[in-house]
Amino acid sequence: MSLDVGALLLETVPFARTVGIVFDEVGDGRAVCRLPDREDVRNHVAGPHAGALFTLAETASGAAMLSLLGDELGRAVPLTTGARVEYRKFAKGEVRAEARLLAERKAVAAELDAGGRPEFEVAVELTDGDGVVVSTVAITWTLRPHRR
Repeated sequence: MSLDVGALLLETVPFARTVGIVFDEVGDGRAVCRLPDREDVRNHVAGPHAGALFTLAETASGAAMLSLLGDELGRAVPLTTGARVEYRKFAKGEVRAEARLLAERKAVAAELDAGGRPEFEVAVELTDGDGVVVSTVAITWTLRPHRR
């Protein structure tokens, strides 16, 4: 797919720009991005705010999803429907997100073809600069067909 998913997300989701998310890799149902260490996104104990961490995870999940399903935007709008977040360790400094789409592209497209509204998960792992997992997030997405 020739779509620059990272640029698209930063253009259409201004909050991702606001917290300073940077894309490193996007493709084949996977995305890697990071949240640089910035004082204005830290919490009261000098780590990245939980909201900033969630934004990083949700943005990475959207990029992973769009890297395989972006060509479906002409007939459906992607929406998050839920999330499970586990904060495992205190995060400090820059945080990296790696997201993986857990659905088969063919199955999602087939459900859309049949008139359905597919739901699927994207798993995201957040790590600190030492590679320690600080959080895991599972984001549930749907593709809602455009109304005619």
